[in-house]
Amino acid sequence: MSNQVTVSFSVVPHVQTKDLYAVVDKAIEVVQNSGVRYEVGAMETTMEGELDHLLDIIKEAQHACVLAGASDVITSIKIHYRPNQGVTIDEKVGKYRME
Repeated sequence: MSNQVTVSFSVVPHVQTKDLYAVVDKAIEVVQNSGVRYEVGAMETTMEGELDHLLDIIKEAQHACVLAGASDVITSIKIHYRPNQGVTIDEKVGKYRME
């Protein structure tokens, strides 16, 4: 039994005076530094790994937004869980990638 999942998430920080994208970049930095496999998309970031670990990364990403000046953060999360086989990014988008 595999516990590998894919999780996609997006953060929408509420900022008064700072550039919204600069704050979102702080959340992406957390993912980049986490050591998990990930892909940044136009509307969300997808990670693959163990669910509890990925959720901890999302919590840290939200906190990074607050540290960067957000007064609050709306976070959307999608989880693909398959208990007996695991789930990978490649199985979802591999056929669309150019060689």
